[in-house]
Amino acid sequence: MKYEINNNTIQVSVNSFGAQLSSLKKIANNLEYLWQANPLYWNRHAPILFPIVGRLKEDYYCYNHQKYTLGQHGFARDNEFTLIKQSNDFLEFKLTHTKELLKIYPFFFELLVSYALIGNKLVITYKVLNQSSETMFFSIGAHPAFNWPLDNENKSDYYLEFDTITTTQRYFLNQEGLVYKKEPLTIVDNKIALNETLFKEDALIFNDATLQKISLKNTKNSHSITVDFKDFPYVGIWSKPNGAPFICIEPWLGIADDENSTHRIEEKKGIIALEKEGSFLCSYSIEVF
Repeated sequence: MKYEINNNTIQVSVNSFGAQLSSLKKIANNLEYLWQANPLYWNRHAPILFPIVGRLKEDYYCYNHQKYTLGQHGFARDNEFTLIKQSNDFLEFKLTHTKELLKIYPFFFELLVSYALIGNKLVITYKVLNQSSETMFFSIGAHPAFNWPLDNENKSDYYLEFDTITTTQRYFLNQEGLVYKKEPLTIVDNKIALNETLFKEDALIFNDATLQKISLKNTKNSHSITVDFKDFPYVGIWSKPNGAPFICIEPWLGIADDENSTHRIEEKKGIIALEKEGSFLCSYSIEVF
C-alpha cells in the first residue's frame, strides 16, 4: 500500500512493501526526482538494504557453526512493513523477525524506518533494535535511484559534486559482486563528469570518512539533488551501463564480501555488532532544488 505526505514544498510517496520510497516531487513544478522503476532497466525505486549490504561470497554466511543462505542486499526490500505512525509530513514503518525470516537470519530484531519532510529536504532514519539474548550482526544501507536526466537535459550535461575531497579510494567488484581491489581516484575540482563508461565495472564504491555529501547537478539549469550521509562510512554510485536513465547514490553501513571472505558473519567487513537489547540509529537526507 502506498502512503503520501507533503509539506507544501515537497511531496513523497512510500510503499509499505519494503518501506520503499516511490516518489519524490517538488510541488512548485511537479518535477519527479526519483526513478520510477521502469522494468526495462531496473524495477526498483529505493530499496532498503538489510541485514546485509551487497553480496555474500557464494551467497551464504556462517553463524554458530550453521550455514545461512542470503541473497544480495538481504530481505528487507522484499517484505511487507507495518505503518506505525503517520502525519502530514511524517511516516514510520516497522519490520520484525518472523518464523520464516529466522530460518535465514537467526536474530530477533525490529527495524524501524521513518520519512520526515523538512523544507525541501527528506530525512530518512533507520533504527535497529536487537531483541535477541546475544549480540546481533547486521549491515544496513540505502539504494535510492534518481532520474538522470531530471528534466529535459542530456545525460552528458550531468556531473557529481563532492563536498570536500580531491582524492579517495575506489573499491572494485568482480563478476560475482565481491570486492577484489581498490585504487586511488583523483577528483578534479570536486567533480566527476557522468557518462555511461563510468559503470562498465559496476558501481563506484568509496570508503572515506571525509566524504559525507554528494550532489547530482547539471550544466544547463539549477535542477539538482544533494544526498547527505554523514552517518554512513561507505557510499556507492551506480547505474546500469545500458543507457539506463537513472543513477543511484547509496549510503551504506556495510559492503559486499571480498574474495577472501571467511563466511563468518562476525568477521565480515563493515559489519555492525549490536549488543543484546541494544539499539542503533542512523539517518541520511535527500535535498532537492
